Amino acid sequence: MGAHISKVKHLKLDRWEDSQLERMKEVGNNVARLRYEERVPPCYRRPVEDDPQVLVEQWIRAKYQREEFCHPERQGYVSGYMEGFLMKRGKEDRRYHPRKFVLCEADDTLKYHVKEKKDPKAVLRLSELNVAFAPQKTGYLNSLQLTFIKDGSTRHIYVYHDDPAVIVNWYMAIRCAKLHRLQVAYPSANESELVGHLTRDFTREGWLYKTGPRSSDAYKKRWFTLDNRKLMYHDDPLDAHPKGEIFLGHMLDGYSVRVGVAPGTRDQGFSFTLRTPERTFNLSATSDDDRDEWIQAIDSVLERPLTPQETSSK
Repeated sequence: MGAHISKVKHLKLDRWEDSQLERMKEVGNNVARLRYEERVPPCYRRPVEDDPQVLVEQWIRAKYQREEFCHPERQGYVSGYMEGFLMKRGKEDRRYHPRKFVLCEADDTLKYHVKEKKDPKAVLRLSELNVAFAPQKTGYLNSLQLTFIKDGSTRHIYVYHDDPAVIVNWYMAIRCAKLHRLQVAYPSANESELVGHLTRDFTREGWLYKTGPRSSDAYKKRWFTLDNRKLMYHDDPLDAHPKGEIFLGHMLDGYSVRVGVAPGTRDQGFSFTLRTPERTFNLSATSDDDRDEWIQAIDSVLERPLTPQETSSK
């Protein structure tokens, strides 16, 4: 960030002046935190361990370089309106194209335009939209995955921007707009509780093998995504639509997951079975550890009682 903002010195090998030590005492971590994090908006996602690199880096730059949390007027993402160009992955051709995006909190929309002066290509409801960072899937450090329901099924959109600050600002703008609308809809709700409903990272993603509905069907490689109570599988990690979606209910309602395959089904190794009231899914992982982690992730969902919202969206 530059020596005018931050310096790195070795505790033992570098020479420390008395004035520098006094300065360290006066402005330690706690004092610095009070100053540089004084006005962090509640919708801003504070990074934790293992969060995406772009989120961690921009949090540091927002604090110390741009001093956004000392000067709220620099927090453009809380205004409820944002527009600009993002590179969007094509639904069919898999290339990225510049598209103009417009976020408007007042009418609960995120729109994008193929032609800037023409009607939007799509209008997404902010209240029904999830956004997650997607650097590992896309290969772009500054990328996002937008997920929403269209015509009864899940749709994924992938976007990126060369400037990491821009992509983080879009992420925060979506979170802030959603929080403001939730505060209007639920004025007596606790703010910290509402913040937990703004965006969510996927519980687990990765390659698994699955058979078709018949026991004689061959195993095929699919990219699986566990998103809350929805387990989706795709031909490719960046597909616009999943090939299938499996609702995960409560274990007392006929849902279970266990090691091994159903009788009469070929065992490909590292196998496990997911049972739902409608169908049994025979799955195979890439290792014992991978299988155990998938079972643990799915089992934790099946053990959790359904909320009224989850029951209505089933």
